[in-house]
Amino acid sequence: MPEASRSERIINVGDIDPRYRHTILFRLFEHLAPDGSLQIVVDHDPRPLRLQLEARHGARLGWSYLEKGPDTWRVRLHFLTNHGDQTQTMEMEKPDAE
Repeated sequence: MPEASRSERIINVGDIDPRYRHTILFRLFEHLAPDGSLQIVVDHDPRPLRLQLEARHGARLGWSYLEKGPDTWRVRLHFLTNHGDQTQTMEMEKPDAE
């Protein structure tokens, strides 16, 4: 299991009432410290959440898959500070060669 840094909060999304999940995750992300991150743990690909966060925060959203199913998905969210961070995050998103 990926290690969390001291400034990273880990959220098991399954523990949150489905009616409030995205609202709570939006608020947690919006209140991150500049050097903080949020790791979410879910039982499915959280792509819809990513699209909503990208619509709100654009290129400031850092999104890195730490684990990609089939039973557990882990994603690290953070604010990007420059384009170098964005490139690094996007590199992690490239599909695996099969």
